[in-house]
Amino acid sequence: MSAVLSVPPAHPARAAAHFAARLSFETDVSDVHADLERGVDGLAVVDSRSQEAWWQGHLPGAIHLPTAEIGARVSGLLPAGVVVVTYCWGPGCNGATRAALEFARLGFQVKEMIGGYEYWVREGLPVQTAEGVIVRPIDDLTAPIAEAACGC
Repeated sequence: MSAVLSVPPAHPARAAAHFAARLSFETDVSDVHADLERGVDGLAVVDSRSQEAWWQGHLPGAIHLPTAEIGARVSGLLPAGVVVVTYCWGPGCNGATRAALEFARLGFQVKEMIGGYEYWVREGLPVQTAEGVIVRPIDDLTAPIAEAACGC
């Protein structure tokens, strides 16, 4: 008996709808990095972590807006029509999901950056700290060592 096939796979049309829906809610660190590097207009990357976490390191160009402060501070901070990309610590944290929910409730289009700050760092992407921009070595369990892009 197959563990994989013990529950039959979805019909291809249902599977396509499911995966398309996931991509409308989520993005990944590689795609966010590529858009930031290209200077794509209409995106606002929001770090929803604490002040201490922000100073420990954050994505260059990110806006610091802890989840609990979104409702009170977002007015005038983000232009109308911007797509918000939220991130928090990583896969073990649902802070980015909570922040995305808050932005959606306020009428923003929003995506969650899966992997969060952890995978941004592990893929060897630049991090802004109080001391300046740093780049840590690529973790070969998350990205090819030769470059920070998996090609997928």
